[in-house]
Amino acid sequence: MSSSPALRVVHEPDPGVDLAAAERAAANLLRALGVDVTTESLRETPRRMASAYAELFSPRPFNLTTFPNDEGYDELVLARRIPVRSVCEHHLLPFTGVAHVGYLPGDRILGLSKLARVVEHFASRPQVQERLTKQVADWLSEQLSPQGVGVVIEAEHTCMTLRGAQAVGSTTVTSTLLGTLRTDASSRQEFFALTGVRP
Repeated sequence: MSSSPALRVVHEPDPGVDLAAAERAAANLLRALGVDVTTESLRETPRRMASAYAELFSPRPFNLTTFPNDEGYDELVLARRIPVRSVCEHHLLPFTGVAHVGYLPGDRILGLSKLARVVEHFASRPQVQERLTKQVADWLSEQLSPQGVGVVIEAEHTCMTLRGAQAVGSTTVTSTLLGTLRTDASSRQEFFALTGVRP
């Protein structure tokens, strides 16, 4: 089984990141909130904040690797419990959890590690969980032209557990189903059964 001859780079690192400006902004924010950044323990905090957010917002580059579906495999391919980490775009607080990503192959299949890399790619920016779920599903649908795609994300949002409602232990579940996984009840049921998520 040969790989796709033309690999496509999905993301290039952003050359526009200005860590010095981000560090100054972080220091100004902390001072505005009454935090003394001149103490020994906090002196480097603005730099660490800037570096941490730059890392969170910078997905690693990867090449799309697909293979011809020579055997005509037409059953569900599912990667469960892919780690998800992102930042809520409304409060810039983290949300973390897992993604279950599956598809019914068409003419091509995807290298399994790329399912996790696609999730990471779209999670590495300020996000809302609903959009993240749909972006992963739409991307797979566009790139693979599969018979169906299913994405479920379960995550805990610190903007909900650490502040506001302070609903500690609560999780949010979102799903996007495309193609056969949306239109065929038995395929949809199989997908949710394998993810362990009750629709």
